[in-house]
Formats: sequence, C-alpha cells, structure tokens
Amino acid sequence: MKLFLNTLLLLAITSLYSQNTIKGTVIDADTKQSLAFVNIYLTDIEKGTYTNEQGFFSIENLPSGKYNMVVSIIGYATQSLDVTIPLKDDINISLSTSAIEMEDIIISTPFHKLQSDNVMKVERKTIKDLKSSGSVTLADGITNIAGVESVTTGLGIGKPVIRGLSSNRVLVYTQGVRLENQQFGAEHGLGISDSGIESIEVIKGPASLLYGSDALGGILYLNPERFASNNSSLGDISATYYSNTQGFNTNAGYKSSANNFKFLFRGSLTEHSDYKTKSYRVTNTRFREQDFKAGIGYQNSAFKTNFRYNVNNSKLGIPEEIGEQSKNKTPLLPFQNITNHVFSSKTTVFFNGSKLDVNLGYIYNDRKEFEEHHEHEEDEDEGEEHEEEHEEDETLEAALHMKLKTFNYDAKYNLPKLGKFETIVGIQGMNQINSNYGEEQLIPDATTNDFGIFATSHIHFEKVDIQLGARYDNRNIDVLNGINRTFNSYNGAFGVKKNITKNITARVNLATGFRAPNLSELTSDGTHEGTNRYEIGNNDLKSEQNFQTDIALEFKNEHFEVFVNGFYNSINNYIFLSPDGNVIDNTPVYLYLQNDAKLYGGEFGLHLHPHPLDWLHFESSFETVTGKQKNDNYLPLIPANSISNIIRVEFDNDWIKKGYAFAKLKSTFKQNNTSPFETNTNGYNLLSAGFGGSFSVFNNELSVTLSGNNLTNKSYINHLSRLKPDSIFNMGRSINLGLTYNL
Repeated sequence: MKLFLNTLLLLAITSLYSQNTIKGTVIDADTKQSLAFVNIYLTDIEKGTYTNEQGFFSIENLPSGKYNMVVSIIGYATQSLDVTIPLKDDINISLSTSAIEMEDIIISTPFHKLQSDNVMKVERKTIKDLKSSGSVTLADGITNIAGVESVTTGLGIGKPVIRGLSSNRVLVYTQGVRLENQQFGAEHGLGISDSGIESIEVIKGPASLLYGSDALGGILYLNPERFASNNSSLGDISATYYSNTQGFNTNAGYKSSANNFKFLFRGSLTEHSDYKTKSYRVTNTRFREQDFKAGIGYQNSAFKTNFRYNVNNSKLGIPEEIGEQSKNKTPLLPFQNITNHVFSSKTTVFFNGSKLDVNLGYIYNDRKEFEEHHEHEEDEDEGEEHEEEHEEDETLEAALHMKLKTFNYDAKYNLPKLGKFETIVGIQGMNQINSNYGEEQLIPDATTNDFGIFATSHIHFEKVDIQLGARYDNRNIDVLNGINRTFNSYNGAFGVKKNITKNITARVNLATGFRAPNLSELTSDGTHEGTNRYEIGNNDLKSEQNFQTDIALEFKNEHFEVFVNGFYNSINNYIFLSPDGNVIDNTPVYLYLQNDAKLYGGEFGLHLHPHPLDWLHFESSFETVTGKQKNDNYLPLIPANSISNIIRVEFDNDWIKKGYAFAKLKSTFKQNNTSPFETNTNGYNLLSAGFGGSFSVFNNELSVTLSGNNLTNKSYINHLSRLKPDSIFNMGRSINLGLTYNL
C-alpha cells in the first residue's frame, strides 16, 4: 500500500500549489433579475457559498485545477458546469425556472456528478423527506425508495433489501467507510441512527467494481450532514412523538465553520414501547437508542481533511410471542445490547488538475445478547416485573458476546483530465477480527483480510457518456479452529448513457459482482436463537458470482417525468439455507447449500406537476422482483409487488414557508411466489397523509410536521417480516408530530 501511495504522489506533483478566488453573479434567464440565496457548491473541493441580495458570490482559497461546480435553488433547474481555476474573468450564470425538484450531487459513484449526468442510475432521498412522511426508523424510511425494502424483526430491527438481495449481499457505507457490524445475522439491524445523516443513496445492482466483495446486490450509502458554510454557525433542536408506540425521538446539534477549521456535533435519544396492532401490542418490540456524532475538519487551498466519530448504543427487545401487554419501554428478556463505534477520516490532497482521496475507517462493534436462563439467581426477587429484573445489565451475564473490530482503507487517485477522459485508479482493503467472549458461540474467532485494486474511466461525448472499469480482489479468512480459505475474483463494469432527444435519456449498464462466503456460512454449528434454527456451515462453499444487465429509460420535461427501469441478475453459486429434516436441541437443523439463481424485475414511475398548477404534484411508482433457483424453486424473502400513489401540494406565503401536504396510498399485492419453506402472504393497502411547514418564531425558523401512517388501522403482515411465521401483524395506526427549531 505504501509503495502504491508514494507512486501516486510522485505522478501527481507537477506544480506548486496556489491560492485562488472565483467570483460571479447569478440571474434569472428570463427576467435578467439577480437571484439571491443561490447555492454555489464546488463538489470536488466540498466548498461553497450563497449569492447575496445582488446575486453576487465569491469563494476564496481554492486550488488550481479543473473542478465541477453546481448551482441550485428551489424553483430553478440545477446547473452543473466545469470551471478551470484560476479564472480569467468572473462567471455569469443564468438559471431557468423549473417545477422539477433540485438535483443533487451523487456521492456514492466515483465521479460525483448530478444524477442527470450519471451513467449509473442511483436513487437518492433526504432524511428530511423520509421523516416528514412518518418513517419511524432508518430501516423503515428506506422502504420509501423504489426497489428497496427491509427485512424486519419488529420495529427496531431492520436490514435493507435491494431488488430481492439482502444481508451480506448489500453493503452499507457511512461517513465514507464501510459499516461492519455482523450483517450475516437475520435479526441484526443496521446499528446506525438517522440522526446526523443528510441523505441516502442506493445503487441497485452489482457494485463490486467500486466496493469489492459484499456489494454483489447493491450499496446503501449514507451521507453525513455537511459542515456549516464558511464563517457561519448553525444549531437546532428537534423532537418527534409517535402515538402508536408512545415513543419519542429527541435530537440536538450544533456546527460552526471558519475559513479553515470547522466542527459539528449531534446527539439523539429514541425510546419506543411495544408497537400496537388493531388487536394487541406485540410483546418486546420495545427499544431504546442513544446516538452521538461529531466531526472536525480543516481545509486550505491545497489540502482538506475531516475526522468523524459516531457511537450508537441500542437496547433492542427480541419478540418471540404475544404475551405481556405493556407500555413500558425497558426491553424484556431476550434482548440485544449493541454498541457501534465508527471512526473515520477523509483526506484530499489537490494537485494541478488532479487529486488524491484517502479514506480510513475503524469500526468497533460490541454485541451482547441476553436470555432468560442466564440471569443470576441471587438477583431475582419473586413476583418482580421482568423489566425491573434486568434494569441494569450488570445483573445479567451475556449468553452471546461478540466483538468485531474492522480497519478499512480506500485510496483513489483522480488522474488529470485528458480531453474527454476522466480516470480514477485506486486500492481498497480491510482487516477484520472477530472474537467471542460469551458462553455461546455462533461463529468462531477469525481474521479476515481483503485487498482490491481497480481502475475506472468516464468518457464524455456530446450526446453519449461511457463509463467502464475493471477490478481484482483477494479475500482471506483465517479461522481459529484451523480453517483457512482464500477467494479471488476479477470483475468489470460497462455503462452507456445517451441523450436520445432533448427530453429522453437511455442508460444501459452491464456489471459483474461477487461475494465470498461469510463466517456464518462457512463455520456455523449451533442454535441461532433469533431465527429458531440450528445452523450448520459448509466449509466447501464457493464465492457467489453474478452478472446483471440494467436498462433505464427516462423522459423529462418541465411538467412531466416518467422512468422505466428493468434488470436481469444471474447469480452462480447462490448460497441459501435449507432444512434437512433433522432436529437438534428441539430446534430444526438448517444447512448451507448452493445453487445457481436468477432475479429479474424493475421499477416504473411517473411524476406530474401540471402547468399552471406547479404547486400540485402527482407521483406514482411500481416495483416488482422475482427470484428463482436453477431448479425453478422461488428464493425466500423476495418482496411482493407494490404500487405507491402520492398526491402532494406545496405552498409558500407570508406566514408559512416551505409548506406541503400529502396523501399516499401504498398497495402491496399478494405474494404467491414463495420458497418451499415459506407460506403465501395476503395483499393489503396502507393509507398515510400529512402536512407541514416552517414558521418564524422569535426570529428563528420553527418547522412542524404532522403525519399519520396506516390511517385505516389495517391488520396486515409484510412478507419480509420475521414475525410472519407466528402470524404477528405489523404496526397499526400511528399519528406522528415533529418539531424542529433552528437556533
């Protein structure tokens, strides 16, 4: 690694650093009037400002080179333009009015472009939008993105599903580094709060070229909140109440930036009691989550770096059956107590026309699970309430206690642009140590090492953009009991984006991906309490390898948008669990097997905002996926087809700003395409609605949101619910009130 980085630095240093300033004005293309409060942002440098009352802007201390600049404001079409610094003259920018929402830069792809300029289709949603629609948790919120669902165990535990693939087949990135926290487990959640996260990006399909093993199914990329703009400070407090669980979420943060230094911090506390269906409360779905995030950064004209830290502690009840009907918030036995520490640093060195990005991460996951029979007898008092018996963890002995320590690194060198070519070369790697400290052991002590090297290019033509790349990966798993396996893989990707007409864009992407078997699949030999299975691993498993074809068509004009996405995903050596008919310790035995598989489907959507009623929006989306093994058996945990219809209005006047109201009907169809070990799931309709806006209170902004989910109090079961085998319903009606006050 050191030799590689030194080589890149030697290639890059071609001139002395210099400090530069860019200035310019922004006007309305039709009226020629100056536009105030327009956001000017240099995406490569991560530095920006706003225009003043005269439409003027200025950004200082910039490195020489060619960079991308995004100009955006609500009500106008976002512009993306390349600027070569130093500039000879000031920039004059004209923006055209548009009812289409502002575009944002996509961070999860290597070249950081607007979605309209991206060769790969990436879905993006802000946390603010997801929470305004009534989402209770991050795992709940991602289900609002077309093609994305969540496997859930109650309310507090959920993991992402992208086009039918989940667990280790979907990689999660946070703070610019890969999140590692025992993703192999069916009942293990994300282990991260939506507090301090600005937006979510989803790559649907193989992303091994960019991220290596475990990105076979896609990427969930969580963008942390930005630092404050130069020479400014911001603070806010917020609280949300959820009627169904009588739960709450509180949140407070502050950030400040000077010319060179900047910092931020944010803390949150969430508590929920057992969620309620139409007929009963689901025992032990209660949970408590504490989260703290902090960041510090430094930037000058040739160098920028930031360090972020996140600690998240979650105490999560594990539901088993309908029992005690209570509104208490302290989990009963069994429960999980999980602490995640995420340390990350992101550094960029700017050269004359090129740059070097180095991301480092350290993730420390401390996982404990407590069960009834592991309680110390001397601490029991007859007749005492369960939740009082284990109010302090010190009175309990963890049946399962695992620590996962992961160091990962990612270095990318953006070569100087050569004509129509943008090229990035890089290396990525990981060292991971799994250790056991509890009485039980699901997976053994082991060390995993990854190394990958890749190159990718983006080629620009007038009406066609091409992106291609290749990668090599090596993974070694060394288990304490003597098992040692090494997996190698070559992968590639090729994509084309063509503007067929002014309003029609087509994308075709071909990509391969791979996933090495995880520790659980290779070495399991014991009862998995959360899923009521005795799992036996298979040391002879091969790597999964897939090839996916994606085709996307998009039509967009000022008042109408429509898209069609289709995919076909062929997976060799697909790993799955299958019962063998035996029983150990009164628990059915499941074996890890392999067979070729295929998944296919897609998404369709439209967005209508008719003229002159630009404040009125109608959105509709449909998603479908089918998964089969080579023997024509259906794959398990494949989401049912669904369609969502939303009517939304937006308004802004003297007393309410950024006002909106919406009504949404999501129809989920019956799932009949089930694996041999699943049952069919009935369809259902869920109605939700809400409104919100901002008010001026004591010269500061107060934002209010009011939303209702499952307003008809429908009793239903989602096909991806882990509580489905026990016929336990999902959550009933909930009214949610949120307040945010900017200081």
